[in-house]
Amino acid sequence: MLRKSIFLLTAVLTALFPKAQTFVQAYQDRANLVSPTNIHTYLQEFENLGVKRTGTTQNTNTFNWLKNKYTTLGYTASDFFEHSWTANGLSSKNLVVTKTGTLYPNKFVIVCGHFDSINGPGTNDNGSGTSIILEIARILKDIPTEYSIKFIHFSGEEQGLLGSSRYVSQIVNGTNPKMDIKLVINLDQVGGLATKANTKLYHDKDQSNPASNNAAAAIAVQELANCTLLYSPLAVDFDPAESTDYVPFQLNGEVITGYWEYEGGYNNPFVHTANDLLVNMDPVYVFNIGKAVVGAVQHFAVASKVTLAAEDLVSKSSESIDFYPNPASTILNLKIDDSIKQFKVEISDMSGKQLLNLENQSQIDITHLQPGVYLAKVISGEKQLTKKIIVQ
Repeated sequence: MLRKSIFLLTAVLTALFPKAQTFVQAYQDRANLVSPTNIHTYLQEFENLGVKRTGTTQNTNTFNWLKNKYTTLGYTASDFFEHSWTANGLSSKNLVVTKTGTLYPNKFVIVCGHFDSINGPGTNDNGSGTSIILEIARILKDIPTEYSIKFIHFSGEEQGLLGSSRYVSQIVNGTNPKMDIKLVINLDQVGGLATKANTKLYHDKDQSNPASNNAAAAIAVQELANCTLLYSPLAVDFDPAESTDYVPFQLNGEVITGYWEYEGGYNNPFVHTANDLLVNMDPVYVFNIGKAVVGAVQHFAVASKVTLAAEDLVSKSSESIDFYPNPASTILNLKIDDSIKQFKVEISDMSGKQLLNLENQSQIDITHLQPGVYLAKVISGEKQLTKKIIVQ
């Protein structure tokens, strides 16, 4: 019955949208890993951090809370970038965590949302988006994606998109060549209302100037909505792009889209007040949106389509597969499960150029590699795992 339902849904999507993507079982398997317990815990901890007005101790504490969460998830110092900025008399930081792609390490899918709040703890606006981003980062950490993913937590949104606008001007445009962005997906105020059914989700459509990016954005928002239908129980609707952290990217000519709660929206009576609390929102709605977003990020970043049932290499990675020492200078050792008899190791630079291709070798001579960051891929049959290594 499930297969028939999936077939019918795919047929409907194809009829309505000729270029609609098809259902991928592996994407659904990972979307199903979104944890209601994790969502509820993140929301409660976020609320307990208090009012996170930019420039305050509470704002700094929330930044550190986020960084500690990523460290707990297994992300390391080489994955982090702390973007410090000052604007309008305020100083704060954006937290940027990068998961490197296997084929296009220098082209990015950005998944972002703000963590600052005003007049209240902001459990909905925007603890909801923050919690979902953390779950995506957890679920996809060891899943190969062709494109790199940047998880970005902006500060200063409530004072006028200060953190995101400085990130675009100082980092995106300050990169030489300019940072190559495939898509920006923003999550802001997706907590719903406790008194509503919360069965529908807005998908943000770029209809603003410059118009040069509108056609690509129209395709992206439709694909975003298709993923919601494929990987979550939510219905879809569309709204114009709102005044949130994707706006500086949009004005810079990037392709943007995002999510916005259907119930509430600008009429949510609790947002920007002391009553923006967990008790007034719907954590099940956040959970369902999380499933939609995990499906969408996999689609846009082109995640591995190997299903969980065949993902032994990936599932064992944290325990059975690793490179050490890391950083290394002469010999890089591969720790791999004894049950894996045939494997290859490929080492590439960050541009994707392959430098080493070895078979069944667990000791790798890296003395000819220049100091820097590299990608090490372990391949066994159809399964593969990519890890970041540092040569010093």
